[in-house]
Amino acid sequence: MLNMDFSQRVVINTHEMEWQNSPAVGVLRKRLAREEAERGHATSIVKYEAGAKFNSHPHPLGEEILVLDGVFSDETGDYPAGTYLRNPEGFEHAPFSIEGCTLLVKLHQFQSTDSQQVAIDTHSAKWLPGHGQLKVMPLHQHGTESTALVMWPAGTHFQPHRHFGGEEIYVISGEFIDEFGRYPAGTWIRSPHLSQHNPYVEQDTLILVKVEPFVIELIVLKYDM
Repeated sequence: MLNMDFSQRVVINTHEMEWQNSPAVGVLRKRLAREEAERGHATSIVKYEAGAKFNSHPHPLGEEILVLDGVFSDETGDYPAGTYLRNPEGFEHAPFSIEGCTLLVKLHQFQSTDSQQVAIDTHSAKWLPGHGQLKVMPLHQHGTESTALVMWPAGTHFQPHRHFGGEEIYVISGEFIDEFGRYPAGTWIRSPHLSQHNPYVEQDTLILVKVEPFVIELIVLKYDM
């Protein structure tokens, strides 16, 4: 097991990690959290070299993908950088990439009642305004889980707050900062239930964040710049 103690805070700069081979030729990965070697709960950065492909396979308890660069493809279409995908249990595909791509991938983490398939081009989807210049793009919400992109304009400070149910962040661009450190693009942060911090940014910063639904509502409605 790797980073499966959810009572512990985990911070990983994925750019400092070495690529490891996967079972498919030309598909590499950086493991961030993993329950078992090739099944169960997993969070990884995955790289498809040009022309790489996987055999057809299902996704028990779902698959969640953010395309970070290149174009990711399967039988349902071609998905360029900035695409957010959710493939629920029962979905089966044979993914590939003609030109190569890099992905943030989360496996076996859907709630059992979540059967929605999602494909969002975040470059064209609508941003919701928060207080000041904060922008939020909700991507998915089901039960106790809410996923969104959050754009932090340079100089944004949030009030100190606790993470009920925990918080997971991937820094897509810019640099995220709190009293514990500075987190450049490519950093994955998982904070445990009831942890607290006082985040801010000095430059325009884009993050993917997974939290309880009411926390997204706070981000949109109640945080004061």
